Amino acid sequence: MKKIWLVLGILVCFNVLAWLGVAQINKPYLEVNFFDVGQGDSILIETPQNQQILIDGGPDTVVLEKLGKEMPFWDRTLDLVVLTHPHSDHINGLLEVLKRYKVENILWTGMACDSAQCQEWRKLVEEEGANVFIARAGEDIKGSSTLLSVLYPFTSLEGQTVADINDASVIMRLVYDGNSFLLTGDASQIIEQKMINGGAMIDSDVLKAGHHGSKNATSPEFLEAVSPGLAVISAGQDNKYGHPHQETLAILEKYGIRTLRTDINNDIKIICNSQSSKQR
Repeated sequence: MKKIWLVLGILVCFNVLAWLGVAQINKPYLEVNFFDVGQGDSILIETPQNQQILIDGGPDTVVLEKLGKEMPFWDRTLDLVVLTHPHSDHINGLLEVLKRYKVENILWTGMACDSAQCQEWRKLVEEEGANVFIARAGEDIKGSSTLLSVLYPFTSLEGQTVADINDASVIMRLVYDGNSFLLTGDASQIIEQKMINGGAMIDSDVLKAGHHGSKNATSPEFLEAVSPGLAVISAGQDNKYGHPHQETLAILEKYGIRTLRTDINNDIKIICNSQSSKQR
């Protein structure tokens, strides 16, 4: 396992996926940005092959500002957009992204949902003309040096109504140069236990703590199975939910896991150089 290094929030050697070839000069490192979008999630991954993957878009248009800072002004294309689940703090920003960027591929559950945001999402996805993929466990997206694996949901949820949208979150594991990163969306401890019981490959160097650090996610059993060196929590400063909950922070501290939070650290950038990493 490569070492984990600090940067703005932290630097980690880990992976991202590669979906389509990009006509640019490759760079010798991978970047992942956990955007501070307030009370919500938004992650931009840029692979060594210059592919750009946006996972969730936060609750509003702030994601557009964040993308503008990280991507060249002339670049208006995203190789892949992932919607983990259609709650407003994940989907709203993606609606604005679809209006302003050319998106080549879209990955989501395809679940039945009747909110205004979800209806607009479906309309914009159809108008975008992107390749649409339904997330289910067992799907691997391979690049020359990267791998993205969908771990959950276990089966297709396309067209289905689900009782708890959070627990229908797309969960993915990224691997790059022997380092790994587990992205859990807003899945609760119920889903964490199902993944443990099902024997899913969840051991990872970096964990995006579920549901903004809620006490209903990130159980001790899950942490033992994942055994991360670093946890990242996406939450808004002074949010009305009290995220991250003190119970979750205490568990992370008990297990000696370094924790970074967007409500405190703002944007968190993770960089991996396959040869070496250094502190900035």
